[in-house]
Amino acid sequence: MRRTSGRRSHSKTEQKRGRYIQSRPANGKTHDLAFDATLRAAAPFQRQRAEDQRPVAFDIRSSDFMRKVRVRRAANLVLFVVDVSWSMAVAERMTATKGAILSLLTDAYQRRDRVGLIVFQKDRATVVLPPTNSVMLAQKALADIPVGGKTPLSAGLQAAYELIHREKVLHPDVMPLMIILTDGAGNVSMGNMPPQDEANFVASRIAEEHIHCIVVNMEHETFDQGLACDLAKHLESPCYTLGELHAANLYQTVRQEMNGVPGAGAA
Repeated sequence: MRRTSGRRSHSKTEQKRGRYIQSRPANGKTHDLAFDATLRAAAPFQRQRAEDQRPVAFDIRSSDFMRKVRVRRAANLVLFVVDVSWSMAVAERMTATKGAILSLLTDAYQRRDRVGLIVFQKDRATVVLPPTNSVMLAQKALADIPVGGKTPLSAGLQAAYELIHREKVLHPDVMPLMIILTDGAGNVSMGNMPPQDEANFVASRIAEEHIHCIVVNMEHETFDQGLACDLAKHLESPCYTLGELHAANLYQTVRQEMNGVPGAGAA
């Protein structure tokens, strides 16, 4: 349940504003009662309650109370987590990511959505673009992102997890969507665990928080070892295999996921 409003995606809210879609037992909470549902809940007991000889035409008790369930539009946070370690696909990956970010930002300010970018390479993850709805800030941040080095996959996932956690504290209404672009092959650890095991461990923590994720497998089909799909399983998310990744493809995939419609390329 959210406490504040947004504009793009629908979610349930505790506020008294929003579209009334259904009801549920009040369980002692008497604000925003659904009178129609409460009357229906009490109706079957009227003959039995008449025997109590209470001077009322229609006997309603606290056990009959039903509360309204409402929905409102919620703001989205789209967080790209991109592997910029050295690979043949890195140029395609960054071109598509930059294009998708700028496309999403063109209408983000109207919908209260924000977009962020974390990249990981060598031995660390870096927040290149903190969550924003400013196209100007995004263009400056995306202008020159270095590539190359090893793949600290677990560090990238951990940085994304921590950023989303902070955002949810600051903006309780936010609905995060994490998009991870990688081949799934981590080879640098933050601690003592093997790199791949550590990445899967962090991914499972993210799944436990019910953070909506998608994985875009950037490995060439010829060399694919299934590591990206395995990561997606730990994230409990779909894994997309976009053979020719263009900005438009990624943008449409993100929009479909934000609207709750699975894309055609999901594995």
